Amino acid sequence: MSTRTPTQANIAKTMLNKVPEVTIYFWIIKILATTVGETAADFLNTNLKLGLTGTTVVMTGLLAIALFFQFRLKRYVPSVYWLAVVLISVVGTLVTDNLVDNFGVSLETTTIVFSLALVATFVAWYASEKTLSIHTIVTTKREAFYWLAVLFTFALGTAAGDLTAESFKLGYWKSALMFGALIGLVYLAHRVFNLDAILAFWIAYILTRPLGASTGDYLSQDPDAGGLGLGTVVTSAIFLLAILGVVIYLTVTRKDQIETANDWRRGGASGTIGRH
Repeated sequence: MSTRTPTQANIAKTMLNKVPEVTIYFWIIKILATTVGETAADFLNTNLKLGLTGTTVVMTGLLAIALFFQFRLKRYVPSVYWLAVVLISVVGTLVTDNLVDNFGVSLETTTIVFSLALVATFVAWYASEKTLSIHTIVTTKREAFYWLAVLFTFALGTAAGDLTAESFKLGYWKSALMFGALIGLVYLAHRVFNLDAILAFWIAYILTRPLGASTGDYLSQDPDAGGLGLGTVVTSAIFLLAILGVVIYLTVTRKDQIETANDWRRGGASGTIGRH
């Protein structure tokens, strides 16, 4: 017998329509999207010769369109949601690249600025809504806070990834291993030491961005620059096809949609770093 209140039941019902369950598929697409964000931005900027300004204008326009449809939807639709994530990944990369390349802002400064911007977003979000759980995004205001936080995580991750790999001269693959290890520590802290689920989720979410950025650079950059030399075209195509395959699978199977009261109690009320 369910013990949920009518308010909880309404939240669970609405939640099903807007956000995915945090499963292994969520993290797979998220990391793939972060990699595409890095390589696609470089491809559009360099290969298509749009330049940083032109690329930023085009991708920001596409992101605005995707978010327009995302906000209008009454239910979670994998294709629209993950398209928005991919586009915001690209735009987040471009925001950092513009500050560094066009305005001469250092990676150290951009990392600090976006860290503070993200903290400010979380503070305002919590002050307004009393929760940071992605499973309680049931209003337009909460969804706006969510996407703003996502944008800052991508911009921050780009800056932090480039800072460790390039400024600190750690290299791309070592940087990727470091951020991957940090994500593993967060997961361990959550599972073994009961680190708060919402806090663990957002820390892992932030860390996947520099992990993906470093991975994308390692695969696409020339060997002289410490990469494998696959190029931005091949790397972007591989990861976009992988994202498309997983999204199609989720659309058909609905494995990332919360279906039961037990699912809501396990992940929706408090947030979760992951569920298989």
